[in-house]
Amino acid sequence: MDTVRDLVSKKHKTISELIKDFSAVGGFTAADLSKAFRICREMYSGQTTVFFSFPACVVATGLRGLLKEFVKLGFADVVITTCGTLDHDLARVWGDYLCGSFSSDDTELAESGIHRVGNVFVPSEVYGPMLEKKISGMLEFDEPVPTYELVWKLGREISSEPKAEESIVYWCWKKKVPVIIPAITDGAIGSFLWSKWEEKRKPLIDVFADEHMLSDIVFNSKSTGAVVIGGGVSKHHTIWWNQFCGGLDFAVYLSTADERDGSLSGAPPREAISWKKIKPEARYALVKADATVTFPLLFYSLVDEFPGGRK
Repeated sequence: MDTVRDLVSKKHKTISELIKDFSAVGGFTAADLSKAFRICREMYSGQTTVFFSFPACVVATGLRGLLKEFVKLGFADVVITTCGTLDHDLARVWGDYLCGSFSSDDTELAESGIHRVGNVFVPSEVYGPMLEKKISGMLEFDEPVPTYELVWKLGREISSEPKAEESIVYWCWKKKVPVIIPAITDGAIGSFLWSKWEEKRKPLIDVFADEHMLSDIVFNSKSTGAVVIGGGVSKHHTIWWNQFCGGLDFAVYLSTADERDGSLSGAPPREAISWKKIKPEARYALVKADATVTFPLLFYSLVDEFPGGRK
């Protein structure tokens, strides 16, 4: 076993140097984050297809900027997320969210036209009605499309907007990274799609084409890995599909969820081994801490190791 070593002030010139030294801090989350970094470095050094999974809530925060950069720099081969990612990402192309407080009076917020996402405030005028007005004309299709083509279409349509390059959707279109949204109806844009279906009673989304895309990816990959923020359907769909290729070879979870309630969100990587969603010999790490803190550290460490992004 390694000896516990003290961190030394002014020693670290890069974040990756700091994260590497976290391995010998001994406690507590620091060592897990260092392990996650080493796994990612190994994963990105080979021919591994990397799934990037995250829920919509982090897109409402400033973490959105690094999620976008993660895609832009080639660290994600496929994204699996929730419908709210489209809602928040596109709403912020045309409007601003505000820094708020967990302890705010929610009744007062509702009366003031403010929606709350944790300690982020979403003014109602930059969300539902505004979003519907902006994208309504973008949701017309000659035939049903998979969600990844829906996302690419939205990315193309917003490409002339002044703040387009701040958008995750834009860069997924630009880099042709498929974005799979299994629960496409669970959000504002999903409701807009439903509304159009009510008008025409004509199918708009082909979710089975998404599944076909995922089958091609997992069956044709030499190895697979995943960077998973949070939990929910996006996490489950990521590991679910990887059982069909024998399980993930690499997995990094950034989560605060508790496994003791039996939820998938709280399930650690080792539980996925029992389902053959992660291989027994896989390299995996669970970092039990807020992703708005851990993901920036992990991201900048990878940028130190892979200047200019993943080739």
